[in-house]
Amino acid sequence: MNMRVTVHKVSFSLLLLIIGFCCSCRRPSNVSEPDMPTATVEKGDLQVKVVTTGELKSMDTRILAAPPVAGGTLQIVELARTGTRVHTGDVVMDFDPSEQEYNLAQNQSDLAQAEEEIAKSRADAAVQVSQDQLALLKDKFAARRAELDVSKNELVSEIDGKKNLLALDEAKRALAQLMEDIKSHAAANQASIALSEEKKNKARLAVEQARENIQKMTVRSPIDGLIVVHGNRDSTGGIFFDGMTLPEYRVGDQARPGSPIAEVVDISQLDVSVQAKETDRSLLSANSAAEVRVNALPNDVFSAKVKNIAGASAHEFWDDNPRRTFEVVLRLANSDPRLRPGYATRVTILGSQMAGVLSVPREAIFESGGISIVYMKRRGAFERREVKVRAYTEGRAVVEGVSFGEEVALVNPEKRNNPKKESNGGGPALTAGAR
Repeated sequence: MNMRVTVHKVSFSLLLLIIGFCCSCRRPSNVSEPDMPTATVEKGDLQVKVVTTGELKSMDTRILAAPPVAGGTLQIVELARTGTRVHTGDVVMDFDPSEQEYNLAQNQSDLAQAEEEIAKSRADAAVQVSQDQLALLKDKFAARRAELDVSKNELVSEIDGKKNLLALDEAKRALAQLMEDIKSHAAANQASIALSEEKKNKARLAVEQARENIQKMTVRSPIDGLIVVHGNRDSTGGIFFDGMTLPEYRVGDQARPGSPIAEVVDISQLDVSVQAKETDRSLLSANSAAEVRVNALPNDVFSAKVKNIAGASAHEFWDDNPRRTFEVVLRLANSDPRLRPGYATRVTILGSQMAGVLSVPREAIFESGGISIVYMKRRGAFERREVKVRAYTEGRAVVEGVSFGEEVALVNPEKRNNPKKESNGGGPALTAGAR
């Protein structure tokens, strides 16, 4: 009997232990109310602000390349440094013109030779014409003499008459052959002169091209702006990979024809390029006002307006991040000579005015499995609740799924209760009533 009572006591104790363990597992949180920072859901009008970062970009940039001339590499003999301010027509870089000057001298020699050949061909043609004219006179005289001899056939013997007829036929054949030869000589002379003329034209074009190439050895700025010298890829022996820092081109370097050496950046009017979250697209519109702060000028604030909103988001096929971004370009209201392309900026774009909305501090929003959640204070504990974030503004988030006056945690209770747990608001619900 005593053994049965002992077994029942043990069983009852074990049952109490299991129930206590289960209750401890279902407790919402062991964080007391004073230990957890909270905030109240507020209702009111908010100015939506999209805060992001970006950089200054020039509206007009002109690439300056090595002259696209035939031949080998070109040597830089003069080059403006990065940061040099230039005006339209100023010399930015010079290349060694020695090869082009040699080509010019060679082509000029070919042109002179072609002109001499033309003169010689014309002189030879004139001599040939004189010779042909003299031969023509002789053959015409011979034919006429043969005709006169034939006219005397009645006075001579039959044999002599036949000889006169044969002589006349021979004179006529010789005259006809000479006429054909004269035509052939004229055509040959004309062809020779035309060939020499073609050589002359070719040499003249080569001379003009060489002179133009010499002028191309001096590269001038097409606009007013700032010089930015490019990195010399040839300096690494053709080896290049993303992220590699290349030394800038400098005087004495070799460059392949057509290679970009530098660029002229117009700094009179700059744009600001930023990346905004896809969730902020509905909050932005053209001509939205914005404030721009430049890291290099921390004490100044520049006014701007949204100029262009990209139609597609920036997303690579290997990127599985659902929070894609898209480019927004803003136009600065006024130019400032202190600004430079590439300066990092912090931008606040003013969106629409939202009236009578519920909002919580931004730090009260947590992410879990791609959804937004808050931790609502309820009966001394915190329950996890899914919410819909309509917009983020400076310091606050406009949400749906909460009520005015409710309290939300500013620190993730799950992570605070279990620091070793790696979660950004994820994990099981803390209370049975969590939505």
